[in-house]
Amino acid sequence: MKDQLTLQLIDTHAGGDVSRIVVGGINPLPGATVRAQMEYLQSEADGLRTLLLEEPYGIPEMSVDLIVPATDPQAQAGYIIMEVMGYPIYSGSNTICTATALLESGIVPKKEGSQRFVLESPAGLVQIEARVVDDVVESITCEGLPSYIDTYRASVHVPLLGDVTYSIAYSGGFYALVDATELGFALTLDEENRLAHCAQAIVEAIREEKGFSHYTLGDVGPLPFLHFMGPVEQIDGHFYRSRSATYVHPGVICRSTTGTGTSARLALMHYEGRLQPGDRLETVSLRETCFIGELMEVEQAGAHDVIKNTITGRSHVLAHSDIVVNCDDPLVDCTGLRQLLTPVEQTN
Repeated sequence: MKDQLTLQLIDTHAGGDVSRIVVGGINPLPGATVRAQMEYLQSEADGLRTLLLEEPYGIPEMSVDLIVPATDPQAQAGYIIMEVMGYPIYSGSNTICTATALLESGIVPKKEGSQRFVLESPAGLVQIEARVVDDVVESITCEGLPSYIDTYRASVHVPLLGDVTYSIAYSGGFYALVDATELGFALTLDEENRLAHCAQAIVEAIREEKGFSHYTLGDVGPLPFLHFMGPVEQIDGHFYRSRSATYVHPGVICRSTTGTGTSARLALMHYEGRLQPGDRLETVSLRETCFIGELMEVEQAGAHDVIKNTITGRSHVLAHSDIVVNCDDPLVDCTGLRQLLTPVEQTN
């Protein structure tokens, strides 16, 4: 008897960041909400995440989005985000990829022109606007999480770098925002490895010095992310552009500028008086891919000016595939997977 399990995938990318969308082969998860189902995976069945992000099936630079039935009647589908650092409650690039995969696969019926629908993420309901031209999804605009500045222009001593000035934003996770020019970076592709090492050193130094707490969520763990900011160019009266790079894990600079990184940048530029509602910022990655963030409105929450924002980008479908998980493969650990995955029909 072959000890095999299987699942169905749609591989996509947005701005170069590959998101592996799991559309079939997973048994129903316990939990009354998508957030509760995410917490079940996190505590009881993390093997699915590690299976798809480690060899022989994946690499740490990828992300995984598991499609689940929505628990809120307003939403067409739910999704759970899995990355090498764990389970973020929200991600702009993953949302863009998930929405595209749902449309291109027909799980959410595709309509020519502009269409709106709702997805349920672990962070809550997400409004989606898709633009479809000649039956192709040309762009996805999704809500960014409400974002704000926690710390403005603090300083930390970093071994081998000296004193580094940083700000802290929350945009779905806490981000250190650092001026790339002050550290001698032009944010070009040849700098990718040095950017990753530099970001890791800065994040570790900040973690040793202090932690950060969300005004309603409380402690959400140690600082995970860093966003390098290039100079800002004003394209017209309400449109700006800046080179950017986002660090998410030791050795990993995202191929895109990331949606949450772009939201964090919008929050900082508003805090500094450089962006107002209706203004847009295009962030440009090391690979010349772009996301566009728009500042929609500003609300007061306690001591914080919290910005509502949207992120627009495009995702491309790379592949439709069935993954066969061979549990007798010495490189595969099936611990905790059998209760999740649908078995392949057994053969002699």
